[in-house]
Amino acid sequence: MREQRRPREPWPVLKVDDWTPTRETLHMWAQIVGKIRMAHAPMINHWWQVPLYVSPRGLATSTIPYGTDCFDIEFDFHDHQLVIRASSGSIGKVALEPKSVAQFYVEVTDTLSELGLITDIRAEPTEVETAIPFAQDTEHSAYDGESAHLFWRQLVQADRVIHEFRAHFIGKVSPVHFFWGGMDLACTRFSGRTAPAHPGGAPNVGAWVMVEGYSHELSSCGFWPGGDGEGMFYAYAYPEPEGFADYPVGPEAAFYSKDFGQFLLPYEAVRTADDPDAALLRFLHSTYEAAAERGKWDRAALEADPTRWDHLRS
Repeated sequence: MREQRRPREPWPVLKVDDWTPTRETLHMWAQIVGKIRMAHAPMINHWWQVPLYVSPRGLATSTIPYGTDCFDIEFDFHDHQLVIRASSGSIGKVALEPKSVAQFYVEVTDTLSELGLITDIRAEPTEVETAIPFAQDTEHSAYDGESAHLFWRQLVQADRVIHEFRAHFIGKVSPVHFFWGGMDLACTRFSGRTAPAHPGGAPNVGAWVMVEGYSHELSSCGFWPGGDGEGMFYAYAYPEPEGFADYPVGPEAAFYSKDFGQFLLPYEAVRTADDPDAALLRFLHSTYEAAAERGKWDRAALEADPTRWDHLRS
């Protein structure tokens, strides 16, 4: 007999302050897994070979090449395990439970070795002010499984709606993917024009890394589980065109932050809206329009109605 689960709110409540220790530990664990993917995957523009992706159970790498074989890694936030699956058929698991980053790093690298997946990474974090090498990090050791599960459910909703938004663009556009450096889910559209060299400035990240990421004019959006309240949806343009910050965007709770240089929309404002999907889509479309209109993008060539063939589908 199939287990009956309790009804639950599609957009879960998860206050940033209630899971900060777990979030900071999970951030470091995700960096370890992301760097393993980066060690084997061939370079793709804007570092698209390095992120993780929302999966039905958590966050996953997708297929990682390994010689003539392959493997993948998934954070399973249902059973609270890190699962490593090799094309040989072998499977390795590391428990997601309270433990230090140092212990997690050892367990993951040992499990990879047992599966014959020898991997060397630059074993220290990026995009954080204090970069403690993974093997020495005993400071971050919290893991609350319920919080991790709620965070994944936040990502499921954000990923679903951002994919719907992505479908309206036929120009160059990134996947909807989870960047473990900043710990945010993101999707980026491109005008087709090159951009000025990015000046850098992210902590513990070489300027050349940012130059690659921002090599072309873009409009980016996503979800970040930080800041105040329950996290933030964001949208920005690079380079920011004149008048971008003054463009009228929605919904009402959205605003331009001079400190962050981007539009922000509190997750809570979306979660409590009469129609959360519509509220978030309004934010995504209007902030993109701010970039495209103020930046004089060729919108006719870059956009299309994703329902354009629906009348012919059986």
